[in-house]
Amino acid sequence: MKSDIIKKSKQIAIPNNTQRKKVDKIANQVFSLVNKEAKKQKAVVSVHFGGSYAKETWTPEKIDIDIFVKFKKTTSEKNFETIGKKIGFDSLKKFKPYVRYSEHPFVEADIDGVGVNVVPCYDIKKGEWKSAADRSTFHTEFMSEKLTGSMKDDIRILKCFLKINGMYGAEIAKQGFSGYVCEVLVYYLGSFENVLKKISKLKNNEMVGESPRKFDSPLVIIDPIDRNRNLGAAISIQNVTNFILIARNFLKKNSISYFKEKSKNKIPAELARNTLIINFKYKKRSDDIIYGQIKRAATSLESQMNKEGFNVLRSDAVAYDETNASLLFLLESLSISKNEIRTGPDVFSADFSTKFIHTNSKKSKLMWTDKEGKLQSLQTRRYENAKSYLNDLIKNHMNDSGIPKGLRTDFKAGFQIKSGKDKQSTSVKKSISKLITTDDTAFSTN
Repeated sequence: MKSDIIKKSKQIAIPNNTQRKKVDKIANQVFSLVNKEAKKQKAVVSVHFGGSYAKETWTPEKIDIDIFVKFKKTTSEKNFETIGKKIGFDSLKKFKPYVRYSEHPFVEADIDGVGVNVVPCYDIKKGEWKSAADRSTFHTEFMSEKLTGSMKDDIRILKCFLKINGMYGAEIAKQGFSGYVCEVLVYYLGSFENVLKKISKLKNNEMVGESPRKFDSPLVIIDPIDRNRNLGAAISIQNVTNFILIARNFLKKNSISYFKEKSKNKIPAELARNTLIINFKYKKRSDDIIYGQIKRAATSLESQMNKEGFNVLRSDAVAYDETNASLLFLLESLSISKNEIRTGPDVFSADFSTKFIHTNSKKSKLMWTDKEGKLQSLQTRRYENAKSYLNDLIKNHMNDSGIPKGLRTDFKAGFQIKSGKDKQSTSVKKSISKLITTDDTAFSTN
């Protein structure tokens, strides 16, 4: 890899002294506040820095300071959550704190552009996990001991590389590579360059690290503090395959452009015409909950459209500004033939063929046997237009649509189905563009 590329990427990925001083000041201020409140609670054992700040792997453009509050392992789940939130709110009360959710709630605030998270966890032995956050302090201890200075820099470079190319983030909305995954990859492979070389030649279901278990996911990344855990399970196949393609192209081109914002692609008019967007408002809830719901809704509606004869090429689900969401579908065509052919069994299967004829005879315009001896029935479709079908399905057959129960009240309150050519908000336009334009970074042929 060219030295000038590494130098330029470090300038982007590694915080300067001014940035470090600012973050350190905020971190020490908040730690003192959290520690003060934590000492008031008998259930609390200790308070620790965690995450990328503690491991010195944070990047300048977005920094989160994680402060872990360790509880006695005998603490009930109810007190664990109640006291954890109280410590968070009381310590961050000057900074407009709010609750976020993972497996358990935690408190977050923004202080001069720096995210601060107060996260409860249990004081347990390695392997005796009681909450999702319990591994985090062990991750911090392990990486603080194992990572060299150059490895920390390379982790930062890898994070920036993944962020700028849309593959970073463990949240369900992204299903990408987490900060800890970046640390683990560099720990196992030694450098940013080695990570890209490994990923560029990745085989399906290949394992990075060692484990006594076998896992079924495209990329298997073993957690070094829990070798029965596959960190790759949470990464979508799309993000894995995009990483492979982009890694290959970067190693071939060695261009700093892979660390810079991409120019906007012109939206193809034909594909925009064949795109349907369902816009609706939802009552505010955590990101993980809403994204879980809208992703299930998009998957179910895509399946329903395919069954009805509308060929859905791609779909997506996006939430905006805490109250608005969109389900997006790129179809081969919004309109299909009014005729459809239903294929039945071959006539040698007496019972099945008789049943098929009986069931379909009244609906058939024409019935015949094909060259393989199978029954064929030409019938009129119920719907020729995808927009009309979706509208009817959601309005009149909500319970059969596959839309999760948690979203049905939101949909009943109102929704709009628009084409990609119709007027849309800026946020929706960006989502349409992502859905129907080619990522030249991944699919470059130069």
